[in-house]
Amino acid sequence: MTHLELTKPFQSRELAKAIVKKINKLSVELSKKGFEKINIMHVCGTHEHTITYYGLRALLPENINVIAGPGCPVCIVPAREIDEAIKLAKEGIRIFTYGDMYRVPGSYEGLSQAKAQGARVTIVYGFLDAIRLAQKSEEETVFFGVGFETTAPTTASFIVNNKVPKNLSILMSYRITVPAVEYILSAPHNLNGIICPGHVSTIIGAGAWSFISEKYELPTVVAGFEPIDVLLAILYILEQLINGKAELINEYKRVVKWEGNQVAKKYLSEAFMVADRDWRGIGVIPNSGWLLNDKYDYLDAREKFNVKIDKWIDIKGSCKCADVVLGRAIPTDCPYFGTSCTPQHPIGACMVSSEGTCSIWYKYGGHMIRKMRKDINTEGI
Repeated sequence: MTHLELTKPFQSRELAKAIVKKINKLSVELSKKGFEKINIMHVCGTHEHTITYYGLRALLPENINVIAGPGCPVCIVPAREIDEAIKLAKEGIRIFTYGDMYRVPGSYEGLSQAKAQGARVTIVYGFLDAIRLAQKSEEETVFFGVGFETTAPTTASFIVNNKVPKNLSILMSYRITVPAVEYILSAPHNLNGIICPGHVSTIIGAGAWSFISEKYELPTVVAGFEPIDVLLAILYILEQLINGKAELINEYKRVVKWEGNQVAKKYLSEAFMVADRDWRGIGVIPNSGWLLNDKYDYLDAREKFNVKIDKWIDIKGSCKCADVVLGRAIPTDCPYFGTSCTPQHPIGACMVSSEGTCSIWYKYGGHMIRKMRKDINTEGI
């Protein structure tokens, strides 16, 4: 079966109409039960891309609100850590970084501006690229390790298998999504359900999200990334609300296992240790990131090059990036959105990455939702 054959049913217009019809019916029933507004948060930049690109919010009844949560890995990297990478690059050490990270602003500039001034910055697709490039020279190099549970295992596997050349160090900036969701839910909130990220769940397993339904009694769905995946996740949450249930459903069974990828998790536990880590503009979230285990601290770029940044600026002016990441604001709440802050000239990190909510809304018209909903409601589903 080809990829096209596999995904085509999950992009079916007729199936989408049928699901939306059920969602509309349940939304009416829920409103009669006192649910004036049903707030569902997803935790993935790719989910936000699917929702906005395909205009899914415009298909939903007005009492259903789908909120973007902390699903963009480069958006939450503290400015201090970007400043560290820039400092090393300006000192003559070659920095390897992802394309998304290249343009994210630090306190005063991003890696792209630093490179324009002569700093040594090279864009790579992954850690393997960094290894291959480092092996071609004897110069000191540093890989800026950014990402969630999806990308971190690749780095961990090369570390554990002793495949990292001596002239390559790692500037660790990996974060863990589960504690971020716990952080949001442990504070006062008005959420009625959670859609969990499919990519991350392939590594950590669907079972890692069971605390949401068990501890916080919220309907929870692990979902894929096609339009039908997302619509089904919303439908499953509404069905649970109607029936007074709070369960964890794995909608993405074609990819995600309950226990996750045991090999990847083993590499993570061997190479890294869990630590309290800063999230940009949010502060410290307990147990929300990784550092190198003591056994591999010789790979730590911060220790090797004695990198220290005393002052940094995470949020500039009235930028709402941190609130957008936490689902407490939408991009149009920010006074800079679409005016002084654009993908070409970003003020906040959320306007840079393909997984950043502000960037997605700007590119695909997320801010036009009210007009889209009106037009569709006029035509009928």
